[in-house]
Amino acid sequence: MLDFKKRTIPLVLVALVAVALPGTADAAGEQVNSWLTTTSDAGGRVVTRGLQQQAPVNFAASSPGGSQTITVNENVTFQPFEGGGASFTDSTAWLLRGSGIVSEATRDDVTRKLFDPVNGIGLAFTRNPMGASDLARFNYSFDDTCCDLNDFTLAPDNDVLALTKQAKQLNPALKVKGAPWSAPGWMKDNGTMINQGWLKWEYAPMYAQYFVKYVQGYAAQGVKIDYVSVQNEPTCCGPGTNYPSMNWNGSGLLEFTKNNLFPAFRAAGITTKVMVLDYNWGNYNDLGSVPLADAALRNDPLFGGIAWHGYGGDVTLQTTIHNQYPAISHYMTEHSGGTWIANQQTEDMLNLVDYTRNWDRSWVKWSLAVDQNHNPHNGGCGICTGLITVQNGGARHGQVDLTVEYYTMGHLTKFVKPGALRIDSTSNSSVPNVAWKNPDGSKALIAYNNTGGTQSVKVNWGGQSFTYSLPTKTSVTWTWSGTQSGGGGRTGPVTGLAGKCVDVAGANPADGTAVQLYTCNGSGAQQWTVGTDGTIRALGKCLDVAAGSTANGARVQLYTCNGSGAQQWNVTAGRDIVNPAANKCLDVTGNTSADGTPLQLWSCTGAANQKWTAP
Repeated sequence: MLDFKKRTIPLVLVALVAVALPGTADAAGEQVNSWLTTTSDAGGRVVTRGLQQQAPVNFAASSPGGSQTITVNENVTFQPFEGGGASFTDSTAWLLRGSGIVSEATRDDVTRKLFDPVNGIGLAFTRNPMGASDLARFNYSFDDTCCDLNDFTLAPDNDVLALTKQAKQLNPALKVKGAPWSAPGWMKDNGTMINQGWLKWEYAPMYAQYFVKYVQGYAAQGVKIDYVSVQNEPTCCGPGTNYPSMNWNGSGLLEFTKNNLFPAFRAAGITTKVMVLDYNWGNYNDLGSVPLADAALRNDPLFGGIAWHGYGGDVTLQTTIHNQYPAISHYMTEHSGGTWIANQQTEDMLNLVDYTRNWDRSWVKWSLAVDQNHNPHNGGCGICTGLITVQNGGARHGQVDLTVEYYTMGHLTKFVKPGALRIDSTSNSSVPNVAWKNPDGSKALIAYNNTGGTQSVKVNWGGQSFTYSLPTKTSVTWTWSGTQSGGGGRTGPVTGLAGKCVDVAGANPADGTAVQLYTCNGSGAQQWTVGTDGTIRALGKCLDVAAGSTANGARVQLYTCNGSGAQQWNVTAGRDIVNPAANKCLDVTGNTSADGTPLQLWSCTGAANQKWTAP
């Protein structure tokens, strides 16, 4: 966790008020169920409607037009989902179990609401600190006695382990990831768990055994550790860091993982996979890039992928890395809620969409719980919030409140099951969204009204649609079953001059990215859906004429779909792709087939640089 200065903005607790808002659609086709969450305050924390089910609507052959349009195409798939959740920190474990603040009945009720896939929101991923973190009561490791592991014990994790076991019983699909904030102080050059410090390299083999003992100890209690990372936020957070922390560089992380941790796991018969980085996009260079550049590491069966945090940098780096290393799995493993966030609901919903649209298989917040004063904490973050707030002292002592983060997370985890595949849906800045297809074939479309007023949202699926009135400051999950038929469009590469492909430059999904000619490579940047709505889409966005220009030489780009004439295209029997608004053709600039040649709009000539083979 990042080290924030203390602020005095209070966490506003949840209040639930039932408000019914029906959608609008003609009754025909598959039934669509809707769940809404709405907040009433500027900070997005006062919940007036939390995952409240609404009257169902139905798909129809036609439905009224909307101010926003989302087209879902289940025939285009992306990464699988493994789960969402948070961390059983020492603070969480003490509040829910070790302190006696919460009764057993209350704890069981809250745990069901968190982890039960039917009667709760089905959290399926927890990332637990290996020893103390900043959200702990004090500093500790699993062996604080120099200079061997003879005193290794998981006793400090008794409550964490008990809660993890209970969660696993409620949701057997739960994935568990371990991550240390520091090695035992005696293994480091500064002799302490805090204030960064480096691993003494003579202890590298022993430190690998420390991981082995942790994994084996949990396994002996019936809990499989699915993943570990070598270090939470390596190098965080500068000299003087007053909570467990540790320095690494990229070459050290690579060396330890490849030549110490992997061999130790293999020798012990451990199949737990190791993730790299576990830090922000802005910290990828060296700490992430050096390990990933090693092909032997990437191809090792014990390599688990890359873990990201959401505190700094640009989330689209994940797509850049995916395009560079397509086989690598990506996970969002930490981004806390907190009082520094201007609007928690908006932040969460944009995070949910951005992370998963950029290949994440998980969405994991930070601590599952803190109290009403953001305690206990061990230095570090004194303004973090969780999915639940435990009342410690005062008139409501022992009660547990569900925060807005419980509901925003639930919009994903209650309806998107482990093993689901992300499917194509139209990117939309006014109503950010992401869609999934579950293993049983059911669909979930998650969206958020990010505008100041009610939006009429038309959802197209195959040859059907429904239109729904979505209030401001409202999250929605729509679910339905059935199989897409007709109208979903045709998907595949669009090839042209010299047999090369229409390509999104750099596979960058940002608005305004150039569309170019490039050697066909099978990547997502070259997969286009020719829709029955007249759009041609890739990476969830539309082929667009910049600024709606109709002039010869107008630049063609990728842009958020908006229903304008600049995004309408006709694929003719003569293999032209025509923009009707301009009555001009998609054209390869200069009639050259060099990789990177930009596409443009030009008067139709019938020349080879305007002939395309579309799906």
